[in-house]
Amino acid sequence: MTTCLTVLPLPDLAIIALYLLGMIGVGFYFSRKNTDAGEYSTGSGSIPGWAIGISIYATFLSSNTFLGVPGKAFGGNWNAFVFSISMPLAAWVAVKYFVPFYRSTGEISAYTHFEKRFGPWARTYAVVCFLLTQLARMGSVFFGIALSLQALTGISMKTIMIVMGISIILYTVSGGIKAVIWTEVVQGIVKTLGAMLIIYLIVTNVPGGAKEIINIGKADNKFSLGSFSLNFTEPTFWVILLYGFFINLNNFGMDQNYIQRYHTAKSTQAARKSVWLCVYMYVPASFLFFIIGSCLYAYYSQHPDLVMTLKQQVIAERMPHATTAQAADALSKLTPADYGDKVMPHFMVTKIPQGLVGVIIAAILSAAMSTISSGMNSSATVFVEDIYKRYFKPDLTSRKLLRTLHICTVIFGVAGMVCGIGMIGVKSILDIWWKLSGIFAAGMLGLFLLGFMSTRTKNHEAIVASVIGVVVIAWLTFSSLLPPQYGMLRSTIDTNMIIVLGTLSILLVGIVLTKAKAKKEQEAINA
Repeated sequence: MTTCLTVLPLPDLAIIALYLLGMIGVGFYFSRKNTDAGEYSTGSGSIPGWAIGISIYATFLSSNTFLGVPGKAFGGNWNAFVFSISMPLAAWVAVKYFVPFYRSTGEISAYTHFEKRFGPWARTYAVVCFLLTQLARMGSVFFGIALSLQALTGISMKTIMIVMGISIILYTVSGGIKAVIWTEVVQGIVKTLGAMLIIYLIVTNVPGGAKEIINIGKADNKFSLGSFSLNFTEPTFWVILLYGFFINLNNFGMDQNYIQRYHTAKSTQAARKSVWLCVYMYVPASFLFFIIGSCLYAYYSQHPDLVMTLKQQVIAERMPHATTAQAADALSKLTPADYGDKVMPHFMVTKIPQGLVGVIIAAILSAAMSTISSGMNSSATVFVEDIYKRYFKPDLTSRKLLRTLHICTVIFGVAGMVCGIGMIGVKSILDIWWKLSGIFAAGMLGLFLLGFMSTRTKNHEAIVASVIGVVVIAWLTFSSLLPPQYGMLRSTIDTNMIIVLGTLSILLVGIVLTKAKAKKEQEAINA
C-alpha cells in the first residue's frame, strides 16, 4: 500500500492540517466560556436562528450523504431522493407542534417528559433507543470518512477513524454546543462548495459533458424515483416517501441532536425558522449528490477498465482470506451496487488535480465531523440528564456535572469509533444507516406520538402498546433469519417500512386500548 506522503502532495496535506487545526481552535476558543453545564449544553439560549439552521443542515448532510448518496445513485437510481422530498412534510409538523412544545417544557433533554407522561420506564426506554440510534449514526459516518480517506492515503481504515475521532473529541469536549454549532456553520458551507466543485470536475472529465451524462443516465434508467406501484415489499416511491416522513418526523421531533438546538435559539420563532432553513438548504444539496452519482456512473461507463480496481478492493475487504479461485468467482458476481461507495474516493485520487484534493477532503471531513460532534454532545447530554442524574447522582454540583459531561462525551466518541470499525466491509453506507435508524427510531417515535396525540392514554396502555410494537419491530427485523421450515413466518415487507409499521403499531394499539378502557369505565358508570 502507498503511504500518505506519496499519495497526497504537500499543499493538500497543508489544507487538511489547517482545517483540522481550525476546528480544534474553535473548540478551545469556546472552552473559555463553558463554566457550567447549561452553557455547555444549550449555549445559554444565545445563538442566532440562522446559525442553528445551518448547523441542523450540516448534521443532516453527513458523510452518509456525501459518499452514500452518490454510491446509491451510481449503483441504482434516484429512488433515495424521495427521502429528501418527504422532509418538508415532516418539517411542517415539527414547526407547528414540536418546536413550541419543547420550548415550553424548558427541559434540556428531549426525553424528560416521557417520565412525566408515562413513568420512569418510558424515559429510560426512549433514551436507550436514542443512544443506539446515535451509535449507529456515528459508526456509519466514521466508516464513510475512513472509506474515502483510505483510497486517498493508503492508511488503514482503523487508523483513520482513530485519528479523526481524537480530533473531533478534542473540539467537542472543550467547546460544548457552541463549538458544535459554529464549526457546523463552517462545515456546512465547506461541504456544499465541495459538492459543486466535484460536479464540475467530473463533468469536465466526461467526453460529451453534461449532455452525454444525461444520455447515459436515461439509457440505463438512472434518474428513476422508483416504482409508483403500491408494493411494500420493495423500495418503491411510496415506501421511501413513508420512510422519509417518519424518520424525519423522528429527527425533528425526537432526536436530541435537533431538540437541543431548539433550546439554543433566542426565541421560539427563531427555532422555527432554523428548521425551515435546514429544509431549504438540504433538499437542493442532496439533489447535488444524486447528480454526482449519475455523473460518476457516466464516467465509469466510459472507463470500464477502472471498475476492476474497485471490485478488487471490495473482495479484499469482504473476503480477506479467500483463495484466488474464490476471489475470482466472487468478483464476477459483483454489481455496481456493491462498489458504489468506492467510486467517488477512486475518482478523487485519480482525477482531481493537486491542491483541490485537500479542499475535497476538507469537505468530506466537514460532512463527517459535523454529524459526529453533534452525536457526541447530544448523547452525553441525554445520558447525564436521563440516566446518570436520574438514577445515580441527582445532586451533582455544577462543576461535577460539567466534568461528567466531558467524560461521557469522550466515551460516546470512542464508542462511535468502535461501531465504525465494526462496519468495515458493509455493502452500502446508506443502506446500513437507514436500516439501523429505522429499527431504533420506531420504538421511541411511536411512544412519543402516543403520548402527544392521545392525552387520555395512561401508563398501562403505553406499556402494552410498546411491548407489541417491539415485537412487531423484532419480527420485521429478524424474521428473515428463521430456518426454512418456518419460511411462512418470514416478513416480505421492505426493511424501510420497519419505522413506519413499528411506529403505527405502538400508536394505534395504544389508542385502541385507551378507547376500550374508556368505554368499559363508562359502561361501569352507567350500570
